[in-house]
Amino acid sequence: MRVAIGSDHAGFELKQNLIVSLEKLGHQYSDLGTHSRDPVDYPDYAESVGLAVLRGEADRGILVCGSGVGASVAANKIPGLRAGLCHDTYSSHQGVEHDDMNILVLGARVIGPELAAELVRAFLTAGFTGEERHRRRLLKVQSLENRYLRETIF
Repeated sequence: MRVAIGSDHAGFELKQNLIVSLEKLGHQYSDLGTHSRDPVDYPDYAESVGLAVLRGEADRGILVCGSGVGASVAANKIPGLRAGLCHDTYSSHQGVEHDDMNILVLGARVIGPELAAELVRAFLTAGFTGEERHRRRLLKVQSLENRYLRETIF
């Protein structure tokens, strides 16, 4: 699987550990930054990873920031992305199976490298079930997204 991975400065070290995990699992990856612990802004990396997924340059994306919340919020502002903040393996695979999650978001200050590697494995080995109830719900999510793209509510 082709994976786009990115982080802010708070997630840099965990991202580096996850790259080793991706290599061990045999996945191709694109490291979209950041490339140091120098302070940066997580929305920039959420956008880079998200666009790589939307453009078909990657099959899925992984984002890491301090808590995971900021990167998750930023990624979900981009139409077509379904980013999920996960700190347990059930959510990591179930988010793909039921919600067609295409971006896994992790909080580097919340979980350690071993759990993060397990979450990535669960995320990358899961597949969308395509069951009618999940397709129906996904279509409703896409409808919400499309409706608010057309309307100005503020």
